[in-house]
Formats: sequence, C-alpha cells, structure tokens
Amino acid sequence: MDLDQQIQALIDKAPPDGSTPQILEAIAPALLLLAQQLKHLEYSILQTVEQSWAVTVLSNLKQPGREKRVIYAFPSLKDASKAAHTGDRVQPVSLPVTHILFQMMALENLDSIVFFETPGNLDVGTEVTREQVQKLIGVYLQQYRSAQPSNSSNLPPDIA
Repeated sequence: MDLDQQIQALIDKAPPDGSTPQILEAIAPALLLLAQQLKHLEYSILQTVEQSWAVTVLSNLKQPGREKRVIYAFPSLKDASKAAHTGDRVQPVSLPVTHILFQMMALENLDSIVFFETPGNLDVGTEVTREQVQKLIGVYLQQYRSAQPSNSSNLPPDIA
C-alpha cells in the first residue's frame, strides 16, 4: 500500500462523525511529510497480548531519573521477532507507516518512535519525537480551522 492509499485507508476507517474524516484529510500532508522521510512503507511494532504497543523506557546514564518512553519500529517482521525477548508476551505486527505516525498522537505517555531503517541492523534508527509530530500536525490543523467558517457567521444578524 503506497502512502496515498495508507492515508485513504485512515480516512475510510475514521468514524463518520462529521468532522474526523475532514480533520484526517487536513492533517494528511503532515503525515505524508513525516512518512516520506522514512525508508519503508510498513514497519513492525511489538504488540502485547492486550494489543497495546510495547513501550521501552530508556534511562539517561548522565542524568539519573530522566527517562524517555519509546516504541521501536522495525523494518521487517523478522527483525521485530528477534527483538522480542522470549520472556515477554509480545508479538510483532506489521503496520503502515502513516498509521503508526497517526497512532502516536493517541499515546500520551510516549516520547518518540525509533524507526530502524536497515534490516538486520538495530544499532542505528531514525527518531521521530511526539513533539515533532504534534507541531507539524498543529500547523495543518490551524490552517484547517482558519479555513472553516465560524459558527457566529451562520447566525442571523437580528439574533438579539
């Protein structure tokens, strides 16, 4: 599935509540910009048996007490399977990259996602922070909102 098809699938699966599909269309350019900076159309995420994404807490050795919560996105199911520890109750699941980026916004305690780009090499990855995604999506949301007519303009002039 190419990036445009991934975006369309997100829009198609959105609740038909009168605004969510339109908001997804508005932020689609942000998701596309972020996804185009990555090498793969799909990544594998480790998912728990409860179907939540496996979050890794990283500690800063130079700053004790400072932690970062990340999710690893692997370039293949094979890499994700190797990364899953046998004692963990996780399984790899392959997801479209735009869906991962969009879902990141719903995970409030998440700091970033590390996308590993080279199969077999889990030493180097591309980090996409929640802040980056929020800022970029925010720009498109602001444009969307400013293009929407305000409710007050729909009121008759003699409302009082």
